[in-house]
Amino acid sequence: MFSLNHGGILVAMSTAMDDPDVLTEKKDINENMLGGKKVKIIFVLGGPGSGKGTQCSNIVEHFGFIHLSAGELLRAEINSGSENGTMIDTIITEGKIVPSEITIKLLQEAIIKGGNDKYIIDGFPRNEENRVVFESVISISPEFVLFFDCSEEEMERRLLGRNQGRSDDNIETIRKRLKVFVESSLPVIEYYESKGMVKKIDATKPAPEVFEDVKAIFTHMA
Repeated sequence: MFSLNHGGILVAMSTAMDDPDVLTEKKDINENMLGGKKVKIIFVLGGPGSGKGTQCSNIVEHFGFIHLSAGELLRAEINSGSENGTMIDTIITEGKIVPSEITIKLLQEAIIKGGNDKYIIDGFPRNEENRVVFESVISISPEFVLFFDCSEEEMERRLLGRNQGRSDDNIETIRKRLKVFVESSLPVIEYYESKGMVKKIDATKPAPEVFEDVKAIFTHMA
């Protein structure tokens, strides 16, 4: 399991947030950035092979959330052939990281167009920059972060055994992906845990047992 260490986390808070006028302005921005929609957003994080994709499908089916994946939105934009999609494809082809603003714009548009007020965002924020820009641009914090905690050994075993013919299902690439997750995504989880916003799931168990734990969280939320 990954161990969350709270040490070294600095949370900057502006004294201006105590000003009622600033609070009102923030509320207005929140409404405007999502087209006037009031929504509940849950971030879903977990390493590759943690099973979060399967559980996201279960959450959609049983609790009526819309499932948004930053990666899928980027791929859909590329496949659309739009000017924006061509730009994204060029960035990825050149081995560069897609700027947070582009990804968040796609998420924002999907939330505005979605016919729902409940969203799970899968695999996002990938890093602290994603988190900061999302909360700045959208001006909303998640209800909580659902973290599928799974040992690296178990994730390696699952990824090597899923036999989907993917080029990234080899031990060297898998370990690189796990390293990126630990270095980039765990600081996001640590930040939200410092605020008491992380709900950690033991994802080493069989999928049906994992979903029982997920159901307990969402049933309590409802």
